[in-house]
Amino acid sequence: MKRILTNRISHRLFSLSLISGLVVLLIFTSERGIMQSTHTLLCLGDSYTIGESVQPFENFPNQTINLLKREGYAFEAPEIVARTGWTTDELQGAIDKHALKDPYDLVTLLIGVNDQYRGRAVEDYRPRFESLLRQAILFASGKADHVIVLSIPDWGVTPFGKDRDTKQISTEIDNYNSVNKAIAEKYKVGYIDVTAASREANSDPQLIASDGLHPSAKEYAKWSEKLSLVIKSLLKE
Repeated sequence: MKRILTNRISHRLFSLSLISGLVVLLIFTSERGIMQSTHTLLCLGDSYTIGESVQPFENFPNQTINLLKREGYAFEAPEIVARTGWTTDELQGAIDKHALKDPYDLVTLLIGVNDQYRGRAVEDYRPRFESLLRQAILFASGKADHVIVLSIPDWGVTPFGKDRDTKQISTEIDNYNSVNKAIAEKYKVGYIDVTAASREANSDPQLIASDGLHPSAKEYAKWSEKLSLVIKSLLKE
C-alpha cells in the first residue's frame, strides 16, 4: 500500500511540474510575443543608410536590429538597398532592378542629400521622393505606419563642409526636410528627425567618421535608438 501511495504522489508531482513548466512557457511566450516569428526590415537610401566609412555592423540598420535582438525580437539581417552618392532617381533605378522579396514587416527611407549636394531644386525632389515613399508603403504590404522616413542630416557641420557656405547648406537641408516631412505626414508614415542630432557634431567631433563627412558609429547609435523604439511600438500593437 505504501509503495502504491508513493508512486501516485510521485506521478502527481511530476504532472504538476510538467503543467507548471508549460504554464511558464505559455506566459513567457504570450508576454513577449516576439519569438513567434522572424521579422524583416528593408532600408532604402544612400551613404547614410549603407554606412559609408563605418563597419557594416555599425550602420543604423544593423545597430537597430542588434538592439531589437537584445530585447528578444527575432529579425533577419536587414536588407539594404543603398549606395554612396545615390540621388532619388538613382535609388529608383536600383529598386527597379533589385529583386526585392516583397513584402517586408518594416521599411525605412532616407534619401535626398545627394540631390541637394548636386544643386537640384527642392521642387524636383518632391515628386521623386513621393514616388519612392509610395513604393516603400507597397513593400510594407500597404501598412503606411510600418514605413519610417528619416530626415536628411546636415553635412554642413562636418569638416568636409566647413570651407563651404554652411548656412546655405543648412537652409537647403531644412528645405528638403520640410518637403519629405510634409509628404510623410500626407501618407501617415513614421518620421524620425536625425538632423538636429547630426548638428551636434559642431561640438562633438566623435560624431563624424574618419572621412570627415559621414556619421560615425556613435552618431548612428543615436538614430538606431530612436528607430528601435518606433519599431518596438509597432510590433507590440
